[in-house]
Amino acid sequence: MIKRARAMAELVARRYSALALLAFFFVVFTLLEPGIFLTDTTIRLVLTDRTVIGILAVGAVVPFAAGGFDVSIGATLGFGFAALTWLSINTSLPEPVMVLLMLALCALVGFINGAVVVKLGVDSFIATLAMSQILAAVSLYLSQNRQIVANLSSGFRNMTQIQILSITSDVWLLFVLAVIFWFVLEHTPTGRFVFAAGGNPTAARLSGVPVSRYVWGSMVVSALMAGIAAIVMASKVGVYANTYGTGQLFPALSALFFGATQVKGRLNVWGTLIALYVLAFGEEGLGLLGTNFTWWITPLFDGLALLGAVALAARQYRRMQAGKIAKRTSDPTPDEATGGGGPVDSPAPAGG
Repeated sequence: MIKRARAMAELVARRYSALALLAFFFVVFTLLEPGIFLTDTTIRLVLTDRTVIGILAVGAVVPFAAGGFDVSIGATLGFGFAALTWLSINTSLPEPVMVLLMLALCALVGFINGAVVVKLGVDSFIATLAMSQILAAVSLYLSQNRQIVANLSSGFRNMTQIQILSITSDVWLLFVLAVIFWFVLEHTPTGRFVFAAGGNPTAARLSGVPVSRYVWGSMVVSALMAGIAAIVMASKVGVYANTYGTGQLFPALSALFFGATQVKGRLNVWGTLIALYVLAFGEEGLGLLGTNFTWWITPLFDGLALLGAVALAARQYRRMQAGKIAKRTSDPTPDEATGGGGPVDSPAPAGG
């Protein structure tokens, strides 16, 4: 009984430590800032403040699960916002057409990323890092390195402010996307193939999984999600600046890697969202303690989360490898299994 309770406690500490950290934040900051932290206003503010980063992080689960790296998602977000702003000012296209055209351009970015990785054999981290610089250059050209007010209708600007059950529509969009990605990744053959491609590509190929196709497609998916994040940001902000995109990359990756240590013990959608909002509530609580916290607490939290997530993942990996080695050494050899006398079916020597 004690052994089982200890194993359960270890499982909770390993897979649900973010929830324990969230509970700690709620208790501490409620005591320090009573009547301010634990309020509907604060909770709604935190939920809606992280929707853009959340959409980026959920989309990034796919290429990372497929064994790749996509560090161009922030730049793709910025490029999508810049392209949509440019189209709104320099064309007379209807807004739905502009949005679809921008999403097509983002999908093209993901397609090129996939082509470079799959066809040219370039490491995905290097390929997407280079793409992020190319997109930054294009965004600078479109904006002429200045802030631009998008010429978007009031309906477009207000669509993320629509409230359903006192929660804004951008939060509902994030959770709908999360449910879709969770279902596809965890409950469909496509999701199993994605994780197979990332877990053991050689074995997946031998099993008939088109690994290259899934890696390529995962890049397109993450770029499309960055385009959706750009739509949400354009609606919420309405003014393009070159700082957008790069500022959202690191928080999204922090949530992604921290979330990989939660719930499943690997990359997963719900772990990513839990990590995202644990960090958000921690930052909000410290921000409420004084205005001097607000400008440096976000990078501090994101950096600590990334370090902690990588450390936890490395610890879990070493433990898993140690378990495999222990299992191999404890398994009997063929001679041991047969008492050292050769195969069981071998006939006894004739004669005397």
